[in-house]
Amino acid sequence: MKRILALAMAALLLVGTFAGCSNSSQGEKKELVLFTWEGMFPQEVLDGFTEETGIEVTYANFDFDETMLAKLETAKGGEYDLVIADDYIIETVIQEGLAQELDTSKLENYGSINPVYQGQFFDPEDKYTVPYGAGVQTIVYDPNLVDVDIQGYADLWDASLKDNVGIIGSFRVINGMALKVMGESYNTEDAATIEAAGQKLLELAPNIRLIKDDNTQDDLLSGEVGAAVLYTSQVTMAKIANPDLKVVFPKEGIGFGIMAQFIPSNAPHPDSAYAFMDYILQPEVAAKCYEHLGYYCTNKDAEQYISEEYRDFLTLPEDIDTSSMEMIENISADAMEVHQRVWTEFKSACGQ
Repeated sequence: MKRILALAMAALLLVGTFAGCSNSSQGEKKELVLFTWEGMFPQEVLDGFTEETGIEVTYANFDFDETMLAKLETAKGGEYDLVIADDYIIETVIQEGLAQELDTSKLENYGSINPVYQGQFFDPEDKYTVPYGAGVQTIVYDPNLVDVDIQGYADLWDASLKDNVGIIGSFRVINGMALKVMGESYNTEDAATIEAAGQKLLELAPNIRLIKDDNTQDDLLSGEVGAAVLYTSQVTMAKIANPDLKVVFPKEGIGFGIMAQFIPSNAPHPDSAYAFMDYILQPEVAAKCYEHLGYYCTNKDAEQYISEEYRDFLTLPEDIDTSSMEMIENISADAMEVHQRVWTEFKSACGQ
């Protein structure tokens, strides 16, 4: 009898154990660990995703792309489920095996992606990434504060613009501006050519009033400068605030960059990542994202849902020659060293 009772008790314990496992599994929290810059999504989109899927979003931030890469390397491609970062750093992520190939069959809205932003240098076969926003290097100026009809980068050297130009603080963009004026590629590896661009920039120094990355559009809106080289999101904010500002797509050629999404190689919740990617690919959801983000819309089906006041700033103009676009890519350490040296000399000449 004691043996029968013991067997019965053991059976009950096993049932309880399996039941406990089952309940634990059923009650497991569904989560997405999203890793990107701060403020990349409107809260209503994040809340809408959780409401529709039951997946809670944990939003982790980084400041620079290089910070993201270092953390992802330390985590060996784990810890995060979905990362949004810039094109050049994603090329390195892929080369290091820290991103997994996408199963696009899990993305019902994959066909909504604008092919203009696919097949780029960092993921030429679109095996790993889905674009989320793009930017082009543009000039914006106030015709009431500028005497020259600006058509391209070269016009920023005009003597009438002395102490009247603001520029962003990205040295590859600004050094590249001088390279474009010289008819060269952003990505030249030739040290002498980069040095020559540095000398060209020194000629621009008298016209530069400020060099700053954050909210440079405010200096244009306040009249602190009459012309500025801005990031796309800054252009959007400036034009919304003052529709009389002129936006120039430089005649020397347009530089552009892409932010893209990828799933790390050892993401703990890859299904959550696919669910989120597909959710924000829905055209109406995507439109909300781009109005919030202020960058170019990479979802062709979302364009019709973008508010009229934003549409001209969030989509590429139809008359733009996309074949003249060039992306800033990774270059050798030696070429980067020259870029950094000429940039330091230029900033010093500008009193920055």
